Order: sequence, then structure tokens, then C-alpha cells
Amino acid sequence: FEAYEDLKVHELMLTDGPRQDAYHRAIVGNPELFAGKTVLDVGAGTGILSIFCAQAGARKVYAVEASSLARLAREVIKENNFQDVIEVSECRVEDFQLPSAEDRVDIIVSEWMGFFLLHEGMLDSVLVARDRFLKPNGLMFPDTATIYLAPCRVPSRFDRWNNVSGVSMQYFGRALRHQASDKPEVLTVAPDHLLHEGHVVTWLDLKEVTPEELDAFEAKEVLVAQRSGKLQGFCIWFDCTFPVGEQEGSMPNDIVLSTNPAAPETHWKQTVIPLPEGACEDIEQRDPIAFELKMMRNKETNRRYDLQLTLLDAEKEEHSLPCECQMTKCILMKAHLEKMQVDV
Repeated sequence: FEAYEDLKVHELMLTDGPRQDAYHRAIVGNPELFAGKTVLDVGAGTGILSIFCAQAGARKVYAVEASSLARLAREVIKENNFQDVIEVSECRVEDFQLPSAEDRVDIIVSEWMGFFLLHEGMLDSVLVARDRFLKPNGLMFPDTATIYLAPCRVPSRFDRWNNVSGVSMQYFGRALRHQASDKPEVLTVAPDHLLHEGHVVTWLDLKEVTPEELDAFEAKEVLVAQRSGKLQGFCIWFDCTFPVGEQEGSMPNDIVLSTNPAAPETHWKQTVIPLPEGACEDIEQRDPIAFELKMMRNKETNRRYDLQLTLLDAEKEEHSLPCECQMTKCILMKAHLEKMQVDV
């Protein structure tokens, strides 16, 4: 937990506009969900989410922070005059105990997400808190999460080395890519660098998912390119949604914190699995792209995940029906299905 004591990390999170806005709208914008309620803030950090809950009318907020940042959070809470509402505990949530007067809490809030949602995140700790402390009809903020994947271009890894102060550095660029080819990269992907709108790898209901279900995810798919370009990698991002109140004055639409390349940039950016130099290829619109993604917990470090992506032969893989790709078998199958509909 020492990394969470670095104030620069929290400066990055506090100045992340989309992150702050989503949590503020979800909590302060839904006072009827929080008024008079008890809240547990898991991984409270600087205490800002706990303060949002107090501003929304929570009766009591238990802010649990495992690092020494808990002491700073107490001062921030005093600064905002919520010390009578918010109680800070400096411990792991796994070691936390509610006061004897409290049985369970109404709401759990947490900003637990890591890169590509799960890597170096703290969802396991949130699920421990959920199972031990949340009322059966309680709320989770956020309450769902979705991981997406799309084939993409990564021109920043290639074009930038064509000319460096008038010098061609393409050989250096190839060596650099070879060195990094087996490591995912956190970077900003432009929306028009995606060759597909995105395939859902997994959707998580945070009221129901178990830690064991987070051990591994697999996605084997044939996607149809929606844009022409050089296939140079696969981009991963995530969305989280929050509960919304139904009474007058609450936020009217779903509240989504998105790290989609088309959304405002967050400190999570996107995660790109770059392809080896020899695997990059030119893709035309409607070309099929077949792959298998495996996302597995690291055996040595439980909070980390290993990614394994394999390109497959689209000729040999089963395509979803109807398939819009330009392979002959799919064109014929689509025509056959359309004829059957006309005949009916």
C-alpha cells in the first residue's frame, strides 16, 4: 500500500476531470439514495468520496484507508467540517470492523479500478467488504463494469521514428518495438485509430460477482473491421456505471465513467497489446480479424493480471451469423439467410 502514500498519485486522480465528475454526479447528484444512510468507503485515499457522501446527506460514513494517507484524509475531512459524520480507519478493509451498534451498511463506494479495469486494482478488497458489510438490498458505487477490446492502429510506435530532427531512426524504432512487443502499453488511442467499435470481453455485476470469477477471462472472436488501416495492436478499455435515483431532482440518465478512446481522457488512458512487427498487416473495411484473448491473474501477485493475445486464422474460425465480412462463405451465407427471410 506504500504506492498509495505518494501524493502525486492522488494529485493525478483528483485532477482527472471525468473521474471526479462521474463520482460527484453519482453521489452528490443522487441525494435521495444517500440521505440518512450509512456508507462504507473502501480505499478512501484523500477522503473526497467520503465527503461527497456526507454532502449528499449520509448519516454516517466509514472511510477505510490502509495507508498512512488516512491521517491526511482526517485533516481534509476536518477542513470541510464533516468530522462528526465521517470516521476514518487506518487499516485494510479485510481487518476492519464496524462498530457494534452498526450491523451492516446501506452503500459501499470505492474507486478501485486499475489499468484495463483489473490490473493493479483492488476489486477483491471491495468484494470482501460487500460480503461482510453490505445489506442485502444495499447499493454499490459503481455497480457494473465492462471490459472492451478492439483491433487498432498504433502509429505513435511507428511513424515517430521516420524523422527525428532530420534523421531517420526507423532501425531504432524496430529495435524498440522488438524489446517492448510482449508488454502491454498504457497510452492514449485516438478514436479513429480503432478498426472496430469494440467487443465486450466481460461484463461484471458488482453486487453478484465473486473473487473466483475474476481469476480468468477469455474471449475468442472474429470481428469485422469497420475501418481500413494497419492492424498493429489491440486496444482495451473499460466502462463503469453507477446506480441512479428515481425521485425528482436525481440525475435523469445513466451515469457512466468511460475510458473509451472516444470519451474524454482519463488517467487510466487505454491499454494496448502491441503486435510483433511481422504480425502487423493492412486491413480493409469488412475484413475479418480473428483472435483469442486470455486475461489471467498473475500467479505471484494477486492484484496483477497477465494478458495473452493470439491471432487466429479467420478462414478456420466460426463466424457469428449473419456475418458482414467479405469472405466468400459469409457473403453466401448472408445471401441465403436473406432469401429465407424473403421466402417466409
